[in-house]
Amino acid sequence: MIVIPPSAEEVTGHAATMYDSDTQDDGFVFSHTQVMAINPEAHEAFERLIKAVVPSIGIGVYEAATLGAARAIGSSHCLLAHGRKALRAGVLDDDGLRAFARHDDSAFSEQERAVVRFAEQLSADAASMTDADSQALRDVGFTDRQIVDITLAAAARNFFSRALLALAVPIDVVPGVDPTTAAALTTSR
Repeated sequence: MIVIPPSAEEVTGHAATMYDSDTQDDGFVFSHTQVMAINPEAHEAFERLIKAVVPSIGIGVYEAATLGAARAIGSSHCLLAHGRKALRAGVLDDDGLRAFARHDDSAFSEQERAVVRFAEQLSADAASMTDADSQALRDVGFTDRQIVDITLAAAARNFFSRALLALAVPIDVVPGVDPTTAAALTTSR
């Protein structure tokens, strides 16, 4: 990683909150948090975007969009972090998460599987998407607002994941993720 993150003694405001949150939850500050602390205003704006989309789609759909995008991009950072979030929220269990790493989405609901496919397409080749891609979301019951919010969730994951990859941010061990599951997620590209 070419950039030099601020130390815990240097951070203030939102950056200090970011560091404190990681330390309280996991006992250390994640590498991705340290990098984002270089521009805490951008991180805060990203968090506001996520908070604006989750209420209409719920945590399960949000995690499906996030994991689908992260898998398509090959972002081990986000696969691990959101794999843990999906586990904690009861969206998937370890078996389902390991299956997802093998490109088996059967542990997700029908709606969530449609979201995973949509997020992967957006992440792999958004320019080729047509109304048919959005129609697949409508066909499983999503409203216009939800379709927009699913799109924003997947696009936001592209922003965050690609930034971490471009900056060569080290991948941390994520507490609470079974080592076998973690290994599957980090090799699921």
